[in-house]
Amino acid sequence: MNDTIAAISTASGVGAISIVRVSGKEAISIVNQIFKGKDLEQVSSHTIHYGHIVEENEVIDEVLVSVMKAPKTYTMEDIVEINTHGGYATTKRVLELVLQKGARLAKQGEFTQRAFLNGRIDLMNVEGIMDVIEADTETRRKLAMNELSGKTSDLIHSLREKVVEILTNIEVNIDFPEYDDIEVLTNEKILPKIEELELDMKKILQESQTGKMIKNGIQTLIIGKPNVGKSSILNELLEEEKAIVTNIPGTTRDIIEGNFVLDGIPLHIIDTAGIRKTEDLVEKIGVQKSLNLIDKSDLILFVLNNNEKITKEEIELLHQIKNKNYLILINKTDLKQNLQIDQFDSNKIVWMSIKNHKGLEELKEKIRKLFELEQIEMKDFTYLSNARSISLLKKSYESLKEVKKAIQKNIPIDMVEIDLRNIWNLLGEIIGETYDEELLDQLFSRFCLGK
Repeated sequence: MNDTIAAISTASGVGAISIVRVSGKEAISIVNQIFKGKDLEQVSSHTIHYGHIVEENEVIDEVLVSVMKAPKTYTMEDIVEINTHGGYATTKRVLELVLQKGARLAKQGEFTQRAFLNGRIDLMNVEGIMDVIEADTETRRKLAMNELSGKTSDLIHSLREKVVEILTNIEVNIDFPEYDDIEVLTNEKILPKIEELELDMKKILQESQTGKMIKNGIQTLIIGKPNVGKSSILNELLEEEKAIVTNIPGTTRDIIEGNFVLDGIPLHIIDTAGIRKTEDLVEKIGVQKSLNLIDKSDLILFVLNNNEKITKEEIELLHQIKNKNYLILINKTDLKQNLQIDQFDSNKIVWMSIKNHKGLEELKEKIRKLFELEQIEMKDFTYLSNARSISLLKKSYESLKEVKKAIQKNIPIDMVEIDLRNIWNLLGEIIGETYDEELLDQLFSRFCLGK
Protein backbone atom coordinates (compact mmCIF):
# COMPACT_ATOMS: atom_id res chain seq x y z
CA MET A 1 0.00 0.00 0.00
CA ASN A 2 3.00 2.33 0.32
CA ASP A 3 4.22 1.83 -3.23
CA THR A 4 2.89 3.38 -6.44
CA ILE A 5 1.15 1.14 -8.97
CA ALA A 6 0.43 1.53 -12.66
CA ALA A 7 -1.44 -0.32 -15.41
CA ILE A 8 -3.23 0.15 -18.69
CA SER A 9 -6.89 0.67 -17.84
CA THR A 10 -8.41 0.35 -21.30
CA ALA A 11 -8.92 -2.78 -23.37
CA SER A 12 -5.96 -3.92 -25.43
CA GLY A 13 -5.99 -3.30 -29.16
CA VAL A 14 -6.33 -0.32 -31.47
CA GLY A 15 -8.69 2.49 -30.47
CA ALA A 16 -9.06 6.23 -30.33
CA ILE A 17 -7.43 6.53 -26.90
CA SER A 18 -5.83 4.38 -24.23
CA ILE A 19 -5.41 5.22 -20.55
CA VAL A 20 -2.41 4.46 -18.37
CA ARG A 21 -3.49 4.81 -14.73
CA VAL A 22 -1.01 5.51 -11.91
CA SER A 23 -1.95 5.49 -8.20
CA GLY A 24 0.08 6.12 -5.07
CA LYS A 25 1.98 8.79 -3.17
CA GLU A 26 4.61 9.10 -5.93
CA ALA A 27 2.14 9.06 -8.85
CA ILE A 28 2.40 12.75 -9.69
CA SER A 29 6.19 13.00 -9.39
CA ILE A 30 6.75 9.84 -11.46
CA VAL A 31 4.59 11.03 -14.36
CA ASN A 32 6.03 14.52 -14.09
CA GLN A 33 9.47 13.08 -14.96
CA ILE A 34 8.30 11.97 -18.40
CA PHE A 35 5.76 14.72 -19.11
CA LYS A 36 6.66 17.80 -21.15
CA GLY A 37 4.11 20.50 -20.40
CA LYS A 38 3.02 22.09 -17.15
CA ASP A 39 4.73 21.13 -13.89
CA LEU A 40 2.26 18.54 -12.64
CA GLU A 41 3.40 18.94 -9.04
CA GLN A 42 2.17 22.55 -9.12
CA VAL A 43 -1.23 22.12 -10.77
CA SER A 44 -4.59 21.99 -9.00
CA SER A 45 -6.37 18.72 -8.31
CA HIS A 46 -8.85 17.33 -10.80
CA THR A 47 -7.41 19.17 -13.78
CA ILE A 48 -6.39 18.01 -17.28
CA HIS A 49 -3.22 19.11 -19.01
CA TYR A 50 -2.02 18.93 -22.61
CA GLY A 51 1.55 17.95 -23.38
CA HIS A 52 3.86 15.16 -24.54
CA ILE A 53 5.37 12.03 -23.04
CA VAL A 54 9.08 12.14 -23.72
CA GLU A 55 12.06 9.87 -23.23
CA GLU A 56 15.19 11.99 -23.15
CA ASN A 57 14.75 14.03 -26.37
CA GLU A 58 12.34 11.69 -28.13
CA VAL A 59 8.60 12.44 -28.14
CA ILE A 60 6.72 9.20 -27.46
CA ASP A 61 3.18 10.55 -27.79
CA GLU A 62 0.95 13.60 -27.60
CA VAL A 63 -1.22 13.21 -24.50
CA LEU A 64 -3.73 14.63 -22.06
CA VAL A 65 -2.83 14.04 -18.40
CA SER A 66 -5.44 14.09 -15.63
CA VAL A 67 -4.21 14.89 -12.11
CA MET A 68 -6.39 13.91 -9.14
CA LYS A 69 -5.06 14.42 -5.65
CA ALA A 70 -5.96 12.39 -2.56
CA PRO A 71 -8.31 11.83 -0.89
CA LYS A 72 -11.03 12.61 -3.45
CA THR A 73 -10.04 9.89 -5.88
CA TYR A 74 -11.08 6.34 -6.69
CA THR A 75 -8.32 4.83 -4.53
CA MET A 76 -8.16 7.75 -2.07
CA GLU A 77 -4.52 8.11 -3.19
CA ASP A 78 -3.00 10.51 -5.72
CA ILE A 79 -4.00 9.32 -9.19
CA VAL A 80 -2.65 10.35 -12.58
CA GLU A 81 -4.25 9.13 -15.82
CA ILE A 82 -2.33 9.49 -19.06
CA ASN A 83 -4.62 9.59 -22.09
CA THR A 84 -2.57 8.41 -25.05
CA HIS A 85 -3.43 7.63 -28.65
CA GLY A 86 -4.87 4.13 -28.81
CA GLY A 87 -2.06 2.27 -30.51
CA TYR A 88 -0.80 -0.83 -28.69
CA ALA A 89 2.92 -0.02 -29.07
CA THR A 90 2.48 3.59 -27.92
CA THR A 91 0.45 2.69 -24.83
CA LYS A 92 2.84 -0.09 -23.88
CA ARG A 93 5.83 2.25 -24.23
CA VAL A 94 4.23 4.90 -21.99
CA LEU A 95 3.56 2.26 -19.34
CA GLU A 96 7.15 1.03 -19.56
CA LEU A 97 8.46 4.56 -18.92
CA VAL A 98 6.20 4.93 -15.87
CA LEU A 99 7.51 1.64 -14.50
CA GLN A 100 11.12 2.68 -15.19
CA LYS A 101 10.62 5.81 -13.11
CA GLY A 102 9.58 3.85 -10.01
CA ALA A 103 6.04 2.58 -10.28
CA ARG A 104 5.14 -1.10 -9.93
CA LEU A 105 2.88 -2.97 -12.32
CA ALA A 106 -0.51 -3.33 -10.65
CA LYS A 107 -1.99 -6.74 -9.95
CA GLN A 108 -5.45 -7.66 -11.25
CA GLY A 109 -8.05 -5.54 -9.50
CA GLU A 110 -5.49 -3.75 -7.33
CA PHE A 111 -6.88 -0.24 -7.88
CA THR A 112 -10.28 -1.43 -6.63
CA GLN A 113 -8.59 -3.36 -3.84
CA ARG A 114 -6.94 -0.14 -2.65
CA ALA A 115 -10.28 1.67 -2.82
CA PHE A 116 -11.69 -0.98 -0.48
CA LEU A 117 -8.70 -1.10 1.89
CA ASN A 118 -8.67 2.70 2.11
CA GLY A 119 -12.33 2.70 3.10
CA ARG A 120 -13.83 4.35 0.05
CA ILE A 121 -16.03 1.39 -0.87
CA ASP A 122 -17.27 -1.80 0.79
CA LEU A 123 -17.34 -5.34 -0.55
CA MET A 124 -20.81 -4.93 -2.03
CA ASN A 125 -19.58 -1.88 -3.94
CA VAL A 126 -16.66 -3.96 -5.18
CA GLU A 127 -19.08 -6.60 -6.47
CA GLY A 128 -21.19 -3.84 -8.00
CA ILE A 129 -18.20 -2.49 -9.94
CA MET A 130 -17.60 -5.88 -11.51
CA ASP A 131 -21.31 -6.31 -12.23
CA VAL A 132 -21.44 -2.93 -14.01
CA ILE A 133 -18.53 -4.01 -16.20
CA GLU A 134 -20.18 -7.35 -16.99
CA ALA A 135 -23.75 -6.05 -17.38
CA ASP A 136 -25.17 -7.28 -20.69
CA THR A 137 -28.79 -6.15 -20.22
CA GLU A 138 -30.44 -2.93 -19.05
CA THR A 139 -31.99 -4.63 -16.00
CA ARG A 140 -28.62 -6.05 -14.97
CA ARG A 141 -27.07 -2.60 -15.34
CA LYS A 142 -29.71 -1.08 -13.03
CA LEU A 143 -29.13 -3.84 -10.48
CA ALA A 144 -25.36 -3.29 -10.59
CA MET A 145 -25.71 0.48 -10.20
CA ASN A 146 -27.66 0.01 -6.97
CA GLU A 147 -24.84 -2.19 -5.67
CA LEU A 148 -22.31 0.41 -6.75
CA SER A 149 -24.21 3.38 -5.33
CA GLY A 150 -24.50 1.80 -1.88
CA LYS A 151 -28.29 1.30 -1.88
CA THR A 152 -27.89 -2.46 -1.53
CA SER A 153 -25.29 -2.02 1.22
CA ASP A 154 -27.82 0.12 3.09
CA LEU A 155 -30.05 -2.96 3.43
CA ILE A 156 -27.30 -4.75 5.33
CA HIS A 157 -26.36 -1.67 7.36
CA SER A 158 -29.99 -1.40 8.44
CA LEU A 159 -30.02 -5.03 9.62
CA ARG A 160 -26.77 -4.52 11.52
CA GLU A 161 -28.17 -1.40 13.17
CA LYS A 162 -31.07 -3.43 14.53
CA VAL A 163 -28.77 -6.20 15.75
CA VAL A 164 -26.43 -3.77 17.45
CA GLU A 165 -29.35 -2.02 19.15
CA ILE A 166 -30.30 -5.30 20.81
CA LEU A 167 -26.65 -6.12 21.57
CA THR A 168 -26.10 -2.72 23.14
CA ASN A 169 -28.97 -3.19 25.56
CA ILE A 170 -27.82 -6.70 26.44
CA GLU A 171 -24.20 -5.55 26.98
CA VAL A 172 -25.28 -2.75 29.26
CA ASN A 173 -27.46 -5.10 31.32
CA ILE A 174 -24.59 -7.58 31.68
CA ASP A 175 -21.76 -5.10 32.32
CA PHE A 176 -23.56 -2.40 34.35
CA PRO A 177 -26.25 -4.10 36.46
CA GLU A 178 -25.80 -1.58 39.26
CA TYR A 179 -27.29 1.31 37.26
CA ASP A 180 -30.90 1.90 38.33
CA ASP A 181 -31.86 3.92 35.24
CA ILE A 182 -31.12 1.07 32.82
CA GLU A 183 -34.13 -0.91 31.67
CA VAL A 184 -33.80 -4.58 32.62
CA LEU A 185 -33.80 -6.49 29.33
CA THR A 186 -35.51 -9.88 29.42
CA ASN A 187 -36.02 -12.53 26.77
CA GLU A 188 -39.65 -11.51 26.59
CA LYS A 189 -38.67 -7.95 25.64
CA ILE A 190 -36.09 -9.11 23.08
CA LEU A 191 -38.47 -11.44 21.22
CA PRO A 192 -40.47 -8.74 19.34
CA LYS A 193 -37.21 -7.16 18.12
CA ILE A 194 -35.93 -10.56 16.96
CA GLU A 195 -39.19 -11.25 15.11
CA GLU A 196 -39.00 -7.88 13.37
CA LEU A 197 -35.42 -8.59 12.30
CA GLU A 198 -36.42 -12.05 11.10
CA LEU A 199 -39.12 -10.58 8.85
CA ASP A 200 -36.67 -8.05 7.41
CA MET A 201 -34.13 -10.75 6.57
CA LYS A 202 -36.76 -13.01 5.06
CA LYS A 203 -38.05 -10.19 2.83
CA ILE A 204 -34.56 -9.35 1.56
CA LEU A 205 -33.81 -13.02 0.85
CA GLN A 206 -37.08 -13.46 -1.05
CA GLU A 207 -36.50 -10.36 -3.16
CA SER A 208 -32.89 -11.35 -3.76
CA GLN A 209 -34.10 -14.31 -5.81
CA THR A 210 -35.12 -11.67 -8.36
CA GLY A 211 -31.67 -10.08 -8.13
CA LYS A 212 -30.04 -13.45 -8.66
CA MET A 213 -32.24 -14.05 -11.71
CA ILE A 214 -31.39 -10.63 -13.19
CA LYS A 215 -27.70 -11.24 -12.75
CA ASN A 216 -27.40 -14.92 -13.62
CA GLY A 217 -30.35 -15.28 -15.96
CA ILE A 218 -32.80 -18.18 -16.13
CA GLN A 219 -31.07 -21.51 -16.65
CA THR A 220 -33.44 -23.17 -19.13
CA LEU A 221 -33.35 -26.85 -20.10
CA ILE A 222 -35.14 -28.33 -23.12
CA ILE A 223 -35.86 -32.03 -22.58
CA GLY A 224 -37.86 -34.75 -24.25
CA LYS A 225 -37.45 -37.94 -26.22
CA PRO A 226 -35.64 -37.92 -29.59
CA ASN A 227 -37.19 -36.27 -32.63
CA VAL A 228 -39.91 -34.25 -30.86
CA GLY A 229 -38.47 -30.92 -32.04
CA LYS A 230 -36.22 -29.80 -29.19
CA SER A 231 -33.44 -28.53 -31.46
CA SER A 232 -35.95 -26.79 -33.73
CA ILE A 233 -37.39 -24.96 -30.70
CA LEU A 234 -33.88 -23.92 -29.64
CA ASN A 235 -33.15 -22.57 -33.13
CA GLU A 236 -36.47 -20.71 -33.21
CA LEU A 237 -35.84 -19.05 -29.83
CA LEU A 238 -32.31 -18.04 -30.78
CA GLU A 239 -33.32 -17.03 -34.30
CA GLU A 240 -30.35 -18.92 -35.72
CA GLU A 241 -29.45 -22.44 -36.82
CA LYS A 242 -27.57 -23.32 -33.65
CA ALA A 243 -28.48 -27.02 -33.55
CA ILE A 244 -28.46 -29.55 -36.36
CA VAL A 245 -32.01 -30.65 -37.19
CA THR A 246 -32.80 -33.95 -38.96
CA ASN A 247 -35.61 -36.50 -38.87
CA ILE A 248 -33.15 -39.08 -37.53
CA PRO A 249 -33.73 -39.81 -33.81
CA GLY A 250 -30.66 -39.24 -31.67
CA THR A 251 -29.10 -36.50 -33.84
CA THR A 252 -28.34 -34.37 -30.76
CA ARG A 253 -25.93 -36.43 -28.64
CA ASP A 254 -24.46 -33.71 -26.45
CA ILE A 255 -25.77 -30.49 -24.96
CA ILE A 256 -26.06 -27.41 -27.20
CA GLU A 257 -26.27 -23.98 -25.56
CA GLY A 258 -27.51 -20.56 -26.57
CA ASN A 259 -28.81 -17.31 -25.06
CA PHE A 260 -31.62 -14.89 -25.71
CA VAL A 261 -33.03 -11.98 -23.72
CA LEU A 262 -36.69 -11.77 -22.68
CA ASP A 263 -37.84 -8.50 -21.09
CA GLY A 264 -34.29 -7.69 -20.05
CA ILE A 265 -33.66 -11.11 -18.45
CA PRO A 266 -31.20 -13.46 -20.17
CA LEU A 267 -32.32 -17.04 -20.70
CA HIS A 268 -29.44 -19.51 -20.96
CA ILE A 269 -30.95 -22.34 -22.97
CA ILE A 270 -29.58 -25.88 -23.16
CA ASP A 271 -30.84 -28.30 -25.80
CA THR A 272 -30.20 -31.81 -24.52
CA ALA A 273 -29.82 -35.21 -26.07
CA GLY A 274 -33.15 -36.98 -26.57
CA ILE A 275 -33.96 -38.99 -23.45
CA ARG A 276 -34.52 -42.66 -24.24
CA LYS A 277 -33.02 -46.05 -23.49
CA THR A 278 -30.20 -46.71 -25.93
CA GLU A 279 -27.26 -49.04 -26.41
CA ASP A 280 -25.24 -46.40 -28.26
CA LEU A 281 -22.43 -45.44 -25.83
CA VAL A 282 -22.10 -41.81 -27.00
CA GLU A 283 -25.85 -41.24 -26.98
CA LYS A 284 -26.13 -42.90 -23.55
CA ILE A 285 -23.60 -40.41 -22.12
CA GLY A 286 -25.60 -37.55 -23.63
CA VAL A 287 -28.84 -38.83 -22.10
CA GLN A 288 -27.23 -39.04 -18.65
CA LYS A 289 -25.93 -35.47 -19.03
CA SER A 290 -29.49 -34.36 -19.79
CA LEU A 291 -30.86 -36.01 -16.66
CA ASN A 292 -28.09 -34.56 -14.49
CA LEU A 293 -28.94 -31.01 -15.62
CA ILE A 294 -32.56 -31.15 -14.44
CA ASP A 295 -31.76 -30.32 -10.79
CA LYS A 296 -29.50 -27.43 -11.82
CA SER A 297 -32.08 -25.71 -14.03
CA ASP A 298 -34.46 -22.85 -13.18
CA LEU A 299 -36.89 -23.73 -15.98
CA ILE A 300 -37.66 -27.01 -17.75
CA LEU A 301 -39.22 -26.99 -21.23
CA PHE A 302 -40.58 -30.52 -21.63
CA VAL A 303 -41.32 -31.19 -25.31
CA LEU A 304 -43.92 -33.78 -26.38
CA ASN A 305 -45.07 -34.90 -29.82
CA ASN A 306 -48.73 -34.09 -30.47
CA ASN A 307 -48.88 -36.95 -33.00
CA GLU A 308 -47.74 -39.72 -30.60
CA LYS A 309 -49.02 -41.29 -27.40
CA ILE A 310 -47.05 -40.53 -24.27
CA THR A 311 -44.47 -43.16 -23.34
CA LYS A 312 -43.57 -44.69 -19.99
CA GLU A 313 -40.22 -42.84 -20.06
CA GLU A 314 -42.00 -39.52 -20.63
CA ILE A 315 -44.39 -40.17 -17.72
CA GLU A 316 -41.38 -40.88 -15.47
CA LEU A 317 -39.71 -37.71 -16.67
CA LEU A 318 -42.83 -35.67 -15.97
CA HIS A 319 -42.86 -37.03 -12.42
CA GLN A 320 -39.19 -36.11 -12.03
CA ILE A 321 -39.77 -32.44 -12.90
CA LYS A 322 -43.08 -31.91 -11.09
CA ASN A 323 -41.48 -29.83 -8.31
CA LYS A 324 -39.53 -27.63 -10.74
CA ASN A 325 -40.63 -24.63 -12.79
CA TYR A 326 -41.67 -26.30 -16.00
CA LEU A 327 -43.77 -25.89 -19.14
CA ILE A 328 -45.04 -28.64 -21.42
CA LEU A 329 -44.50 -27.81 -25.08
CA ILE A 330 -46.76 -29.91 -27.27
CA ASN A 331 -45.11 -29.66 -30.67
CA LYS A 332 -46.24 -30.73 -34.15
CA THR A 333 -49.81 -29.49 -33.76
CA ASP A 334 -49.97 -29.45 -37.54
CA LEU A 335 -50.28 -33.26 -37.33
CA LYS A 336 -53.18 -35.36 -36.06
CA GLN A 337 -53.47 -35.36 -32.25
CA ASN A 338 -52.78 -38.74 -30.66
CA LEU A 339 -51.47 -37.37 -27.35
CA GLN A 340 -53.73 -37.67 -24.31
CA ILE A 341 -53.47 -34.48 -22.24
CA ASP A 342 -55.82 -35.27 -19.34
CA GLN A 343 -52.93 -35.85 -16.94
CA PHE A 344 -51.33 -32.45 -17.64
CA ASP A 345 -51.88 -29.11 -15.93
CA SER A 346 -53.55 -27.07 -18.68
CA ASN A 347 -51.94 -23.86 -17.36
CA LYS A 348 -48.53 -25.30 -18.16
CA ILE A 349 -49.28 -26.38 -21.74
CA VAL A 350 -48.03 -24.47 -24.78
CA TRP A 351 -49.32 -25.69 -28.15
CA MET A 352 -46.67 -25.33 -30.84
CA SER A 353 -45.95 -26.04 -34.46
CA ILE A 354 -42.35 -25.03 -34.99
CA LYS A 355 -42.64 -26.12 -38.62
CA ASN A 356 -45.30 -23.42 -39.11
CA HIS A 357 -43.66 -20.96 -36.65
CA LYS A 358 -46.61 -21.13 -34.24
CA GLY A 359 -46.59 -21.02 -30.45
CA LEU A 360 -43.37 -19.11 -29.84
CA GLU A 361 -45.07 -15.94 -28.56
CA GLU A 362 -47.35 -17.96 -26.29
CA LEU A 363 -44.26 -19.69 -24.88
CA LYS A 364 -42.61 -16.33 -24.13
CA GLU A 365 -45.80 -15.10 -22.45
CA LYS A 366 -45.95 -18.21 -20.25
CA ILE A 367 -42.33 -17.63 -19.18
CA ARG A 368 -43.13 -13.98 -18.39
CA LYS A 369 -45.99 -15.01 -16.11
CA LEU A 370 -44.09 -17.89 -14.50
CA PHE A 371 -41.19 -15.63 -13.43
CA GLU A 372 -43.24 -12.39 -13.13
CA LEU A 373 -40.89 -10.66 -15.57
CA GLU A 374 -43.37 -7.88 -16.27
CA GLN A 375 -43.17 -6.81 -12.61
CA ILE A 376 -39.39 -6.46 -12.54
CA GLU A 377 -39.29 -3.10 -14.35
CA MET A 378 -41.64 -1.66 -11.72
CA LYS A 379 -39.33 -2.53 -8.84
CA ASP A 380 -36.41 -0.55 -7.44
CA PHE A 381 -33.66 -3.14 -8.14
CA THR A 382 -32.34 -2.97 -4.56
CA TYR A 383 -31.54 -6.65 -4.16
CA LEU A 384 -28.65 -8.83 -3.15
CA SER A 385 -27.55 -10.70 -6.26
CA ASN A 386 -24.16 -12.25 -5.53
CA ALA A 387 -23.92 -15.82 -4.26
CA ARG A 388 -21.46 -14.79 -1.52
CA SER A 389 -23.70 -12.13 0.02
CA ILE A 390 -26.89 -14.21 -0.31
CA SER A 391 -25.16 -17.18 1.32
CA LEU A 392 -24.00 -15.07 4.27
CA LEU A 393 -27.46 -13.58 4.71
CA LYS A 394 -29.00 -17.07 4.66
CA LYS A 395 -26.57 -18.12 7.40
CA SER A 396 -27.55 -15.04 9.40
CA TYR A 397 -31.24 -15.79 8.90
CA GLU A 398 -30.89 -19.42 10.00
CA SER A 399 -28.87 -18.34 13.05
CA LEU A 400 -31.54 -15.78 13.92
CA LYS A 401 -34.22 -18.47 13.83
CA GLU A 402 -32.13 -20.44 16.32
CA VAL A 403 -31.88 -17.34 18.51
CA LYS A 404 -35.66 -17.02 18.40
CA LYS A 405 -36.05 -20.66 19.51
CA ALA A 406 -33.55 -20.08 22.34
CA ILE A 407 -35.47 -17.03 23.56
CA GLN A 408 -38.74 -18.97 23.48
CA LYS A 409 -37.05 -21.64 25.65
CA ASN A 410 -35.83 -18.94 28.08
CA ILE A 411 -32.15 -19.58 27.45
CA PRO A 412 -30.07 -17.09 29.55
CA ILE A 413 -29.73 -13.70 27.92
CA ASP A 414 -25.92 -13.80 27.89
CA MET A 415 -26.07 -16.94 25.72
CA VAL A 416 -28.42 -15.17 23.35
CA GLU A 417 -25.91 -12.31 23.18
CA ILE A 418 -23.19 -14.66 21.84
CA ASP A 419 -25.40 -15.86 18.99
CA LEU A 420 -26.47 -12.33 18.11
CA ARG A 421 -22.86 -11.19 17.99
CA ASN A 422 -22.15 -14.00 15.50
CA ILE A 423 -25.06 -12.78 13.33
CA TRP A 424 -23.70 -9.23 13.48
CA ASN A 425 -20.31 -10.52 12.32
CA LEU A 426 -21.85 -12.54 9.48
CA LEU A 427 -23.70 -9.46 8.24
CA GLY A 428 -20.44 -7.54 8.53
CA GLU A 429 -18.74 -10.05 6.24
CA ILE A 430 -21.22 -9.14 3.51
CA ILE A 431 -20.00 -5.55 3.39
CA GLY A 432 -16.44 -6.21 4.57
CA GLU A 433 -16.59 -4.37 7.87
CA THR A 434 -14.00 -4.81 10.68
CA TYR A 435 -15.92 -6.74 13.23
CA ASP A 436 -14.60 -6.37 16.77
CA GLU A 437 -13.32 -2.79 16.62
CA GLU A 438 -16.45 -1.53 14.90
CA LEU A 439 -18.72 -3.27 17.41
CA LEU A 440 -16.82 -1.65 20.28
CA ASP A 441 -17.27 1.81 18.75
CA GLN A 442 -20.94 1.17 18.05
CA LEU A 443 -21.68 0.07 21.60
CA PHE A 444 -20.11 3.07 23.33
CA SER A 445 -21.36 5.67 20.87
CA ARG A 446 -24.97 4.68 21.47
CA PHE A 447 -25.01 4.85 25.26
CA CYS A 448 -23.92 7.76 27.41
CA LEU A 449 -23.97 6.39 30.96
CA GLY A 450 -22.81 9.69 32.47
CA LYS A 451 -26.16 11.41 31.81
